[in-house]
Amino acid sequence: MQEENDGLPQPQRLWAVLALAVSIAMAVMDSSIANVALPAIAADLRVPPSDAILVVNAYQIAVVMALLPLASLGELIGHEKIYRTGLALFVIASLFCAMADSLAGLATARAVQGLGAAGLMSVNTALVRFIYPQRLLGQGVGVNALVVAISSVLGPSVAAAILSVAHWPWIFAVNIPVGALALLLAIRFLPATPRARRPFDAASAILSAATFGLVMTALEQFARGAPAWQAGLILGSGVLAGIALVRRQAGRAAPLLPVDLLRIPVFALSVVTSICSFAAQMLAFVALPFFLQHGLGRSQVETGLLMTPWPLVLIIVSPLAGRASDRLPAGLLGGLGLGLMATGLALLAWLPDAPTALDIGWRMALCGLGFGLFQSPNNRALLSSAPRERSGGASGMLSTSRLLGQTSGAALAALTLRLAGENGAMRGLGVAAAIAAAAALISFSRLTARPR
Repeated sequence: MQEENDGLPQPQRLWAVLALAVSIAMAVMDSSIANVALPAIAADLRVPPSDAILVVNAYQIAVVMALLPLASLGELIGHEKIYRTGLALFVIASLFCAMADSLAGLATARAVQGLGAAGLMSVNTALVRFIYPQRLLGQGVGVNALVVAISSVLGPSVAAAILSVAHWPWIFAVNIPVGALALLLAIRFLPATPRARRPFDAASAILSAATFGLVMTALEQFARGAPAWQAGLILGSGVLAGIALVRRQAGRAAPLLPVDLLRIPVFALSVVTSICSFAAQMLAFVALPFFLQHGLGRSQVETGLLMTPWPLVLIIVSPLAGRASDRLPAGLLGGLGLGLMATGLALLAWLPDAPTALDIGWRMALCGLGFGLFQSPNNRALLSSAPRERSGGASGMLSTSRLLGQTSGAALAALTLRLAGENGAMRGLGVAAAIAAAAALISFSRLTARPR
């Protein structure tokens, strides 16, 4: 086994980075790649649009349930084992997603796919530490963050490209050859990582999965119109599990849920900002396909293309914002960015009658500009506000906050579509704008928060 900070020699490092980049891009992209196809999936499977969003939520809930337990398990049996197993499960589940002929079957396959994705997301950042030498670690973290940032918004564009030549099952089937190639690279080139000498805290893992799973399921059930008592019972159970989890983690040297870090004001504010911003983004990404296709009469392919300016601008802005965060406060950059995103979302919600592609495109670009200004500085603030020895816990919370936001956003989208009917997509964009504006205010509050 290699030394902790030695990194890999070339060309093994290049192939290992490629394995990580391809697989994590698939896992992150699959959070939103089905959004453009949701209207077609709902029509094909003969279910209401609000029910079709279960295809998104099943994936998100499974990921957020398994993320922290798998991150902890990776420290005990090796991060590379968790990664390879997760990737193999993701590829197999993608096959069953493509073959599904009912909403129940597709949602079940998506949940299993989410468990595989959790294996990738939980240890991805930790593996970067063992792939790059210490002197190049910042470069490795930057590359990884850029892949995640681009993949999180590129789903609709990739889906549009696939749907222009094939039916919706192919947005899942395309993962099979790409994932198989990434798995071969992962088996061959990922390094073995050190194993911690402590028992696996199974009780905390179960409580963590129950907390996140029950709370997110309660939101999903409420959004789909389940009886209030039923959603309330599930939510109450999740809250009780969360209380038990927090009490169990108190005083532990390496808690599965890093409650110690949440006592740091800048860290806690950065987590809340991340949850709100990703909720706004996912709410918009679910609402926009329905808005563009049902409200404006655009095709699936046109929808994906019209959403493309968002990720294109993000690709340009993210690295520039990351460099700017070395000189300017993350609270300022994030607040300005989220303010621009809120403005773009509000302008999309109130488009003029019969808008042109340009009318839609520049508003999408404004959203991408705002999100790009926010994400890299926020990630840097979140990671750097935690002590160096707790960087693993900080990394886990970074992924968890993103997934909590995305799952909440998808649930809110289902709720607005159910309650507002034909105007649900437009109302959803308005709600997303309000959430982004609130996130901007939270980001600005970091300018006066204590660093520790």
